[in-house]
Amino acid sequence: MKSMRSGTDGGLSRGLLLLMSVATGLAVSGNYFAQPLLGLIGRELGLGPTSAALVVTVAQGGYALGLILLVPLGDLMERRRLAVLLYAATAVFLLVSATAADGTVLLVGTALTALASVGAQVMVPFAVSLAAPAERGKVVGTVMTGLLLGLLLARTVAGALSEVGGWRTVYWVNAVLMALMAVLLRLFLPRLGGDGGGLSYPGLLRSTVAMFRYEPLLRWRAGIGALSLASFSVLWTALTFLLVQSPYGWSESAIGLFGLVGAAGALTAAVAGRLADRGHVQIVTGVGTVLLVASWAAVAAGARSLVWLLIGVIVLDLAHQAVLNSTQNVIYALRPEARNRINSAFMTSFFIGGAVGSALTSVVWVRDGWTGVCILGASLSAGTVLLWSLERITVGRTANKSPEPPAHRGHDSRSATAAN
Repeated sequence: MKSMRSGTDGGLSRGLLLLMSVATGLAVSGNYFAQPLLGLIGRELGLGPTSAALVVTVAQGGYALGLILLVPLGDLMERRRLAVLLYAATAVFLLVSATAADGTVLLVGTALTALASVGAQVMVPFAVSLAAPAERGKVVGTVMTGLLLGLLLARTVAGALSEVGGWRTVYWVNAVLMALMAVLLRLFLPRLGGDGGGLSYPGLLRSTVAMFRYEPLLRWRAGIGALSLASFSVLWTALTFLLVQSPYGWSESAIGLFGLVGAAGALTAAVAGRLADRGHVQIVTGVGTVLLVASWAAVAAGARSLVWLLIGVIVLDLAHQAVLNSTQNVIYALRPEARNRINSAFMTSFFIGGAVGSALTSVVWVRDGWTGVCILGASLSAGTVLLWSLERITVGRTANKSPEPPAHRGHDSRSATAAN
């Protein structure tokens, strides 16, 4: 058990890193299981298409609330305890959904599951805090690979399980796995305290919002991340619309399997992390934003060519993950004592960007079809290039002028190098 807790150099052992990566993927996957099952759920519970679609909306809203209200607690509570509580709560709430007799109970279970599933976002800064300084990029990349694989594979796994035992089976299986993960985390995670600088809970929430004022890099990176996820969401929201019509005409199950293509992008996270550890974090961001724009040319050609569509999807996924991973390496270096609050602030902005991208896609598709969608995605991607360029120009000046927060304890030694 001791070897599971730490590596030989005092950093994070491979076994514990793998456990945290799997735990992160399992936690986030629960928010995406319902998407391919809405038809089955609606028929059994007597829900119309609009009511069934609320399951997805409620999941997004619950997760957003969790990011704001629960993730900052990692700077206030003992972190192992917080992680175990959130994973155990997620298991209980999944059981509520699995046994739902009507749509109202299902929506309540979905909202509570999403709220508690932000344990995944507690796990990422937890892993960073345990890692040796020279390996933080690799650790972020590995844990995010687990998160991204959980997100991308959830729909495919849900479809397979539902064919075996119905839609409730998906929730039963995930509940058991989350309960098992809570036990494993309790056994193997080390205790890691967070005192929040003596802040009360309301003060902690105010401090989370105030991070945008105190950290210019967080402001820039929140904008870059939001635009990157918005572009990513544009593609994956519109992809179903494209693949069901001519010349493709794919079935729902075939479209679900297309999500496996996106898993290739998850592998970028580990590579980007290693490059960050070697001091190339800004190069990774810059190349990622440029590739994000370039990918849309291939995606546009994919309207009539599966080969070009595959190339575009893979490149866009690779670029998005590179931007996300390098951005996380930058922001986690800012304030070691406030990593959970910084993560909460960043991830809230990040997912708002994704929601806006999805909403815009629905409007643009109706008006301008695939061409309009590609113009929208390319424009959002170009915004990441612009913001990154402006960050490089201005961050030095604004950092020197930015106010210091109360009881500031000093930056991580990597923050200066991350900004350069």
